[in-house]
Amino acid sequence: MPRPEKEAVVNELTDKLSSAKSLVLTDYKGLDVATITELRAKLREAGVEYRVVKNTLARIAAKKAEIEEINEVLVGPTAIAFGIEDAVSPAKVLVDFAKEHEELEIKGGVLNGEVIDDEKIKSLAKIPPREELLAKAFAGMKAPLTGFVNVLQGNIRNLVNVLNQIKDQKDE
Repeated sequence: MPRPEKEAVVNELTDKLSSAKSLVLTDYKGLDVATITELRAKLREAGVEYRVVKNTLARIAAKKAEIEEINEVLVGPTAIAFGIEDAVSPAKVLVDFAKEHEELEIKGGVLNGEVIDDEKIKSLAKIPPREELLAKAFAGMKAPLTGFVNVLQGNIRNLVNVLNQIKDQKDE
């Protein structure tokens, strides 16, 4: 690759490393083209970009993005999954895919600027999606309010029942 092309690749990588909410670095050695294509499709569905990178260029980009700690895992064939919109999606898809295809090795990653190992990535993959967490949080906040409304309605309902009974007694 000529030097200007390498500089363009490094600049693009630096932008993605800086802007991504999470990164997952993998070793894809042993996977055939059809399997990698299947993996890319699953990642694309989840809104994740998956890119094979040269370690030398990735090291330069990591230095510019101020996450040089990932240099330790930039050994051997490396591909990076960029979680731009969602921090959990890359981990979830790759961990699930690695269960089916043992050749895929998760090397490590970055979450909100902090370097994490493969065990933390596996833990991250167990977190429910953002929408589900928000739904649970709102349900938790709604439950006490619903109970309070029911208590208030109960007192009003009891008052109406008492007044109806008094009315019935007077009618007789």
